[in-house]
Amino acid sequence: MITVQAFSDKLQPDACGKPTCVKGGKALMFYTSLYLLALGQGGVRGALPALGADQFDHKNHKGAKSLATYFNWFVLGTTLGVIVGVTGLVWVSMNKDWSWGFLIGTITSFVGFIALALRKPLYIVRPLGHSPITRVAQVIVVAIRNTSLSLPKSPDEYEINETERDPSEEKVSHTNQFRSLDKASILPDDMNPQPWRVCTVTQVEEVKILTKNAAHLSKHNHHEHMPIPISNFLRNPRLHDGPTLGPSKHSLRLTPVIHLVFMSIIPAYEYLVVPFARKITGHPSGITQLQRVGVGLVLSAMSMTIAGIVEVKRINQALKDPTSPISLFWLSFQYGISGVADMFTMVGLLEFFYKAAPSGTRSLSTSFAPLSLSFGVFLSTVFVEVINSVTKRIAPSKQGWLEGQGLDQSNLNLFYWFFGYT
Repeated sequence: MITVQAFSDKLQPDACGKPTCVKGGKALMFYTSLYLLALGQGGVRGALPALGADQFDHKNHKGAKSLATYFNWFVLGTTLGVIVGVTGLVWVSMNKDWSWGFLIGTITSFVGFIALALRKPLYIVRPLGHSPITRVAQVIVVAIRNTSLSLPKSPDEYEINETERDPSEEKVSHTNQFRSLDKASILPDDMNPQPWRVCTVTQVEEVKILTKNAAHLSKHNHHEHMPIPISNFLRNPRLHDGPTLGPSKHSLRLTPVIHLVFMSIIPAYEYLVVPFARKITGHPSGITQLQRVGVGLVLSAMSMTIAGIVEVKRINQALKDPTSPISLFWLSFQYGISGVADMFTMVGLLEFFYKAAPSGTRSLSTSFAPLSLSFGVFLSTVFVEVINSVTKRIAPSKQGWLEGQGLDQSNLNLFYWFFGYT
């Protein structure tokens, strides 16, 4: 839709340079195409990692080792695709015609769909079961309805109702966490066992696991971990816009490429670091998923700290001699470390959420990784507004950190350091 609109002069809005110029049927077509793109990307990012991971046998050491390798290469493939997009497609759009960039994107998406469809007979596809969203809703509704009921003293007293359990999904034993949800497994005396009247223990435990994955409140080695999605929210609002280094229009276009190139060092990590780490830890992935996420969070804090230092250097040079800005090379430190941090964190999150979920909710659980990334981008806008509002009141200049007429009149370095500490 967006490609057709880009090629057709009749479907394009008037060139007035304002968003209000896009109206009527043209606006409907334009925004519908954007929402469909977002919807499709959300579906692919949620389903594709789990589909690939389902091809491996998780019950033996070799399968676990292959699964860890798969997530490394999955993230690498995604990263290489983004590199082509921000370099090749941008070059075509700026030097040929911007409509051709949309056309190439349409063609490559169609080729990807054909490749997926042709290989379908070779995939291991799990039998279709009930929607995990419906199963979660059933547990919540029944638990609320049974609020007044008392919890049984023994797990054996719950209504197991195994006839309602999907045979393709693994059975999950009862746990004592989130006890209020256990009331969904209680069948009142005057009711027949039906899906919206009582839930299986496995179904309730799946909701518990999803809740623990979302907030990561499960105990591990007898202590509590920081909620992983929340920590990832705080990791993502960073380095979306780099500082202007000089008159070259290529500066800002090269900064995301630096980030992505360093993020694509996965083969070096896979073949050099992982085998060495396996000999020490005996873990199939070299280090655990949580340790990998932890390394990524530490590197993210380092990248933001370095970004603040580089910004101070940039401002000093701009004030000293505006005609001789610092080199783009200085940005490679912060964007390089940020890329390596993303490599560690995203792979660790995907593998963690997939392995922690039961078979019936793996796709839904894996979706928490890109979901946390999306919330982080939204959070960056909120942080900008909040920080400007607060710093405007306490700063001697009565100006927010990011409210200057330009970067040279702002305090972007303080903004970076704030995220480095959070």
